[in-house]
Amino acid sequence: MPYFDAASAAPLHPVARQALLAALDEGWADPARLYREGRRARLLLDAAREAAADAVGCRPDELVFTSSGTTAVHAGIAGALSGRRRVGRHLALSAVEHSSVLHTAAAHEAAGGSFTEVPVGRSGAVDPAAYAGALRPDTALACLQSANHEVGTEQPVAEVAALCADAGVPLLVDAAQSLGWGPVAGGWSLLTGSAHKWGGPAGVGLLAVRKGVRFAPQGPAGERESGRAPGFENLPAIVAAAASLRAVRDEAAGEAVRLRALVDRIRSVVAERVGDVEVVGDPERRLPHLVTFSCLYVDGETLLHELDRHGFSVSSGSSCTSSTLEPSHVLKAMGVLSEGNVRVSLPVGTAEADVDRFLEVLPGVVAEVRERLGAPVSAPSSPAPARSLVVDALGRRCPIPVIELAKVIGEVPVGATVTVLADDEAARLDIPAWCEMREQEYVGEEPADRGSAYVVRRLS
Repeated sequence: MPYFDAASAAPLHPVARQALLAALDEGWADPARLYREGRRARLLLDAAREAAADAVGCRPDELVFTSSGTTAVHAGIAGALSGRRRVGRHLALSAVEHSSVLHTAAAHEAAGGSFTEVPVGRSGAVDPAAYAGALRPDTALACLQSANHEVGTEQPVAEVAALCADAGVPLLVDAAQSLGWGPVAGGWSLLTGSAHKWGGPAGVGLLAVRKGVRFAPQGPAGERESGRAPGFENLPAIVAAAASLRAVRDEAAGEAVRLRALVDRIRSVVAERVGDVEVVGDPERRLPHLVTFSCLYVDGETLLHELDRHGFSVSSGSSCTSSTLEPSHVLKAMGVLSEGNVRVSLPVGTAEADVDRFLEVLPGVVAEVRERLGAPVSAPSSPAPARSLVVDALGRRCPIPVIELAKVIGEVPVGATVTVLADDEAARLDIPAWCEMREQEYVGEEPADRGSAYVVRRLS
């Protein structure tokens, strides 16, 4: 069964498995102890730290291991903000950061601090000049991911790091998605990573803090990992994480070329064979193994279930695949279609034949789901007598409001409007996206007794 969700968790690398088993026998003792077993464990921990630091591009004494990538993010942001509290309590971050960054920012604001979200363009990347504009005299820390976890777009880290350095603001880079492919370029100040993203075991993160960065660990003081990651080290998992990071780096150059070609094929074939689809993210400046696309008139949860039935494990950023009515904050910030969203992230070693079969299966699955939902199968009909229409889609979730809009747009003449009443938050994103895809005019959103009224003017 092809597994195409490496961005969530990559399969355990064979080197990680071997290192884990070996370390279970050799690295079970306390590395802080001076007796023989403790010294042996300490040697393993030091070797793992050196290997990880080499891959990150920092000194071994600048890097600590944490219990997860999320913990590394939380500790990194909290420690940097506290260390620079005399400067101020303002935090700058992009609008498409991982939820671990956004949750930390929200907690910081609740505690009396403030933060600014820098917007992104439709490709998902920030404009370095716009990011520089978010830096203030009281900015204590800036955050920017190296590459986006949902759409794969790489961020201009080096440019933003230079601007932050000019402003005297340290930059924390969440490198969870990119670290397995190579080091992060530029003058970053803090960096975080997560082992299960590159084929290491779950439950290991890393936090690098450059010398000279003011940093005050939060919470009760600990004796281990420079006081920045309390608790007994999971030494076997740490050893496996460092070994697998080195292994995937050795394979990265060749696999990046091979997987990029497969992803390029997915990007082009999906656009050719699946109608009313939007392939999102930067087509060039992106991770080599990840592609995301959104299909009009499709229930994302149903689509993922159907693909699973055909043997393909993929994921989605669509609100239709979760218990929340909120669309993906990444897709929302980009202003792209969220309904029917599919993220394909290929693990190392993915076979070309599996990608070909996915591309054979996908069009039929999308067509079947659309038919089940009663979606339109052809272009809008000729204009009818001049009038405007109101579509009541209250209480109905995506993609139904957009489907109902598409069904009736042909019943009004060019220049007339269709008003969609909807209380699904995703409609706020998907209706404007539909208008751009179908070259119709999105007039705007108006208040309604329930939900909102979205007004669309027919242009063709």
